[in-house]
Amino acid sequence: MKTITIEGQLRTEFGKKATRQLRSQGYVPAVIYGGAKEINFYAPAAAFKPLVYTSSFQLAEIKVDGTVYKCILKDLQFDKVTDALIHVDFLELVENKKVIATIPLKFTGTAKGVRAGGRFVAKIKAVKVKTLPKDLKEVLEVPIDDLEVNGNIRVEDIKAPDMEILNSPRIPIASVVMTRQLRQEEAAAAAAAKK
Repeated sequence: MKTITIEGQLRTEFGKKATRQLRSQGYVPAVIYGGAKEINFYAPAAAFKPLVYTSSFQLAEIKVDGTVYKCILKDLQFDKVTDALIHVDFLELVENKKVIATIPLKFTGTAKGVRAGGRFVAKIKAVKVKTLPKDLKEVLEVPIDDLEVNGNIRVEDIKAPDMEILNSPRIPIASVVMTRQLRQEEAAAAAAAKK
């Protein structure tokens, strides 16, 4: 799994003035929680970019004061006006402690319904899972080969043996819908059968 390394400095001053000063120098304040203690640090805004501006699920290795913390991204805050990143929350991965993460779905194969003239529609791009850090994955693969026209794949159909999927099991995640051309062909075939 891809890991992004971020080198940060421990925060010593807190409050609005100190935070504003950090941001004016191009730094973003951040926090790591979930481990033995909460770590408040800051790092250059550019250091967070590969982690923030991507649809992939990645781990973060954060180095602060000679200690390395393995984390996952938990929350982001952006400025309402400038849209600049203003705060990042990380969750420290503790070996035997389950974490909740959002993992992207990757649809594999070609649906039968698409070969028959239908159109594939992905309804959900990621699911929320609860699992141990060692079982985290970059993506969850969902095979769609058997998906027929007007068929659905639901959350309950995702195979993730070491994870508990927290989304409702009946929610459709993908389907093959009928295209206009296919509907016209069916209507023409039905009309021809009536003659």
